Formats: sequence, structure tokens, C-alpha cells
Amino acid sequence: MEITKLQQEVDAWIKTVGVRYFNELTNMAMLTEEVGEVARIIARRYGEQSEKESDKSKDLGEELADVLFVTLCLANQTGVDLQSAFDKKMKLKTERDAERHAQNEKLK
Repeated sequence: MEITKLQQEVDAWIKTVGVRYFNELTNMAMLTEEVGEVARIIARRYGEQSEKESDKSKDLGEELADVLFVTLCLANQTGVDLQSAFDKKMKLKTERDAERHAQNEKLK
């Protein structure tokens, strides 16, 4: 599914189930909270911190989906076309990093 379709799906959900968007500052705080939940899982499951029993049932995919959902909300309410922005970013990264990573000794 294209990002544009995801933005439309989230917008339709907000307007039918969610009643309205939270304001941008609230959504920014929510995004930060969701990213923190992703960080906690990564740090404990893949990093050096021990995983608490209460963290073992956490679903990384679900938490990443929460980050995506709030990101899509912020894009919708601020008029950002994420598909266009993503395509532009990929082009920029591809041109800028065409040889950069291949020449990075740390990645070999």
C-alpha cells in the first residue's frame, strides 16, 4: 500500500471512529511516547539491558505500527504529503550515499 493510501485510511478512521485529531502538540507527545516504547523493547530484547518479565509479551511490530499511525496523523493534520516527502528523501539518500556506505570500513 502506498503511503498516500495509508494517510487516507488514517484520516477516514479519525473522522469516523476517532471523532477528531488530537492537536499537533498532543500528537507529538504521543509520538515521543510510542518511540520510547519501541526503544524500550529494542534495548531490552536486542541490547544489553535485561528484559523484564512484563516486557516479554510486548509486540515490537505493534509498537512500530503505533509510531507509524501517529506519524500519519501528524502528516495529515499539517498538510504533509508523506509519499512525496519519502520519495524525495529516498532520491536524496541514494544520490548522497551512492558510494558512502560501500566505502565505510566499519560496514565491511
